[in-house]
Amino acid sequence: MTETTTSAGPELSLVKAALSGLRADLCRNVRAYRPLPRAAADSAWIRLFPLPMRDEMRVLPHVGVLGLALLTFAVGAESVSFGADAYVAVLCGILVAAPVALTLLRPVLAWWVSLSAAAVLVFVTGGSPTPWPAGSLVGHTLVMMIVAARTGPRTAAGMWALSTLYGIVVTPVTGGDWYNSDALPMLVASGIAVALVTLVQVNRTARREVVQERTAGAVERDRRTLLEERTNIARELHDVVAHHMSVVAIQAEAAPYRVENPPPELEQAFVTIRENAVAALTELRRVLGVVRAEDYEAPDAPQPTLADLDRLVENVRDAGLTVDQAVTGAVRALPPGVELSAYRIVQEALSNVLRHAPGAPARVEVAYVLGGLGLRIVNGPPGSLVKPSPGAGHGVTGMRERVAMLDGEMTAGTTDDGGYEVSVFVPVAAASAETEEDDA
Repeated sequence: MTETTTSAGPELSLVKAALSGLRADLCRNVRAYRPLPRAAADSAWIRLFPLPMRDEMRVLPHVGVLGLALLTFAVGAESVSFGADAYVAVLCGILVAAPVALTLLRPVLAWWVSLSAAAVLVFVTGGSPTPWPAGSLVGHTLVMMIVAARTGPRTAAGMWALSTLYGIVVTPVTGGDWYNSDALPMLVASGIAVALVTLVQVNRTARREVVQERTAGAVERDRRTLLEERTNIARELHDVVAHHMSVVAIQAEAAPYRVENPPPELEQAFVTIRENAVAALTELRRVLGVVRAEDYEAPDAPQPTLADLDRLVENVRDAGLTVDQAVTGAVRALPPGVELSAYRIVQEALSNVLRHAPGAPARVEVAYVLGGLGLRIVNGPPGSLVKPSPGAGHGVTGMRERVAMLDGEMTAGTTDDGGYEVSVFVPVAAASAETEEDDA
């Protein structure tokens, strides 16, 4: 007996959950105000209209529901035959059409009103032997279809089941027989109609969720790419600054020994410089060191600079890319961060040419100007013999991050001949350049 109770437990729980959900859908908040929203501006059938008319056309769902209500009124009034008493026919038409129009504002209440109107119409028409007079059959089916489109599969199934139960109960009450009753045709017709609407609604909801998930995934990928690139920049920044701070600390410690009998004030000044350098280095490692992964290993070789561009271009040429290089202006040493970022930008741009435009000629231009450094990497259209290799799509994002870190400007886009161009300008203070020249 215990095993039987245990095995029936899940089924009983599912039935209770279904009944509870159905009660929540059709019995609670029956009069809830849920106006029919306007059609989405980006929907496929709205885009069929000219642009100036699209905003007005968004009310077409409301116009369609009112048109169905008018059709139901005509069917309901025509199906009632009372001789010359047209007022009763009009009243019956309004009785079956009003619930259809009510679905615009209160869909669940509209279904209950439609079901009640069917019962009233049976007796108003003089005791019809069928539970669904023509007006009620059309009107109630339309109401269920509209409400099913605005709710969910559970509500649609509940409405159809209760409507079927109504037809089964009312048929013998009206004195009709099952051969002449329209309960079975109503059951089949409304079931097919509601099922089709529900399938369309479920498909539309699934597509909307897929679009939302893809959009959220794309945003998350862009955010992750940004974080990864910033992490790489922080690592490189840590390596560059930490190196120079270490040099400052070592030189400050060794400087007093280069002078014979240095005054105490000079020794204390160098001690203070060394202490500040060590403190700054410790703080730098504490702040920027957290971005290193546990398995990250600092590179043994020095970070590349613009002086290594010739080697980079030769490597790319060995890979089969035709590259021209031009340097204009007075070549001078730039801050390490600028040198490293400029090298990485050229490297990424040439890598993009190899991936996305194989067989296209490329040109690298480096311009040393008074206010900073200019870069231009341009390539022609891809060749027709080699197919492009899709990349991760993060190269341009990384270049923009590097340029933004240096307060520079960058443009990237296709050229008139079908190629691609990346232009970068990084400002470099003239004072910094002069100081470096003097130090040299």
